[in-house]
Amino acid sequence: MKIRKVIERLALAAILFSASPGTGSAQSAGYDTYCNPLDIDYTYMVYNSSKNISYRSGADPAVVEFRGEYYLFVTRSFGYWHSTDLVNWDFIKPAQWFFEGCNAPTAFNYKDSVIYFAGDPAGYGSILYSDDPKSGKWTPTASISNNIQDSELFIDDDGKTYLYWGSSNVHPIRVKELNKNDRMLETGVKKDLINLNEEEHGWERFGENNFHPTLKEGYMEGASMTKHNGKYYLQYAAPGTQFNVYGDGVYVGDSPLGPFTYMKNNPMSFKPGGFTNGAGHGITVKQTNGQYWHFGTMALASNSHWERRLCMFPTYFDDEGLMHSNTHYGDYPRFGPDHPTKAGEHCGWMLLSYRGKTTVSSSQMQIRKSTSTDNDFDITNMLLVKNSAGEITSEVLTDESPKSYWVADANDDQQWIKIEMLQPGMVNAIQLNFHDHESGIYTRTEGLRHCFTIEVSENGEEWKTVVDRSKSYKDSPNAYIVLNQPQKARFIRYKNIEVPGNNLAMSEIRVFGTGFGKKPGKVKDFEVQRHEDRRDVSTSWREVAGAQGYNIRWGIAPDKLYQSWLVYEDTELLMRCFDKNTTYYMSIEAFNENGISESTKIIKID
Repeated sequence: MKIRKVIERLALAAILFSASPGTGSAQSAGYDTYCNPLDIDYTYMVYNSSKNISYRSGADPAVVEFRGEYYLFVTRSFGYWHSTDLVNWDFIKPAQWFFEGCNAPTAFNYKDSVIYFAGDPAGYGSILYSDDPKSGKWTPTASISNNIQDSELFIDDDGKTYLYWGSSNVHPIRVKELNKNDRMLETGVKKDLINLNEEEHGWERFGENNFHPTLKEGYMEGASMTKHNGKYYLQYAAPGTQFNVYGDGVYVGDSPLGPFTYMKNNPMSFKPGGFTNGAGHGITVKQTNGQYWHFGTMALASNSHWERRLCMFPTYFDDEGLMHSNTHYGDYPRFGPDHPTKAGEHCGWMLLSYRGKTTVSSSQMQIRKSTSTDNDFDITNMLLVKNSAGEITSEVLTDESPKSYWVADANDDQQWIKIEMLQPGMVNAIQLNFHDHESGIYTRTEGLRHCFTIEVSENGEEWKTVVDRSKSYKDSPNAYIVLNQPQKARFIRYKNIEVPGNNLAMSEIRVFGTGFGKKPGKVKDFEVQRHEDRRDVSTSWREVAGAQGYNIRWGIAPDKLYQSWLVYEDTELLMRCFDKNTTYYMSIEAFNENGISESTKIIKID
């Protein structure tokens, strides 16, 4: 025991001494971190309210920089958010807005003088504009533009204005030119641009993991335009918002009207594995320091297939001009935009709470619930189980699935959750993912708040309060909390006070930091087989002792492994996301609460 304590003390000292900014003590280093899904006060949806389905959602983000600050527009949110740092967002209730909110919105900052905005849920309406969006005051143009579902407004450097749109499994992404100087009237220029090609592009195929037993046509939607170094990057989403493989691809052209060529490293934003999935139907915004960020949509799809969350990833253009986002360990804590060299990268904190032994104060139910089509739910109810001490146990709160959740008997200050982590560690941050179970809220509602405390303990007997939101007025359905000081702990206890809605429900408590043990060894016997249908690739590998999971990386060149797929525990994965006529390169690494292993030798996949 003495030797073990000495080892733990030495490990603790090493962590505190050698911690890079954002790992050992993000606060003292002065760098923010953030964690996907983004921690904002998502709006309860009117859509599906007639069926008494109550859930929050955030999707189809449009983000613009305006006079050094940022504005975030989100589907059917009855307003928008404002930020000075891309991490902390405050909601603005506009004075004039679309009656049903806005659907798949678009926004454009024209020369730091005016923001233009569109997104009527009915697919038609005036384009709004404002020179003071922080005030919430907007003016509609006097003309009406028809058929602008899933629109993207883009104004080129010469003042020419384009509206891209389309959301269909049949029709292409289209563009029409508008006259910005004459009430946004259409000029008559209209053009079909791009369509899906599932026979060539595996990642565009409809369904979870790009497979559906009956439906074969994916949706092409969510057009977005980025101009970089004189090239026009037309982004689009596929194959469906409710699936783990929802991503964004790119076609590149020399003109806003095309012609456009498919980018060979597609998809440019892709996150099919891990806790929360999806990184599609987004927008790319340029930070004031020149760094690009891609905001996207993540699938939740538990109460409704329209139930979604938002994510943010750093985005780059390589030496070939290929656009790509860094989604590696995409739902782990990441350096914030203020970091000078590693903004948006995984900050090194690992998941300490995975498969932790969990007990709860009460249990109305524990359930796995998902849907890819409303009214068609896949539901598994779990039996109530108690441990030898008579405490109610729960496996759903540390299983890394947002679709499984626990519901307490009451929403009051008698409810708690206690996690005994498999190993002690240095805790830096905690993410609470609340769930909506018959919440009874059906629109944007003011005054919602999450009140709770969080305690830590080394032995399960002596507790220290490290988070006190007992009197908080913050609404945080995906609360991400960085501790003021890292804490050595093996036990975490959430104590409820008040949360919005009729029920206290939680899908996951995720504890991040650094373990005191060894990171896993290098993966052995990594095998890759490309199928006769070249869009499909099977991978397998030998289990690594002490590993929580594995991260497969791939791309079109050994130095362009831009995509990744994170899995827990499994030692094989069938991937249907490859382009038929592209050669790929692939490697794999193991990870656990202590860190990430060395990657395997890169394999070429002809």
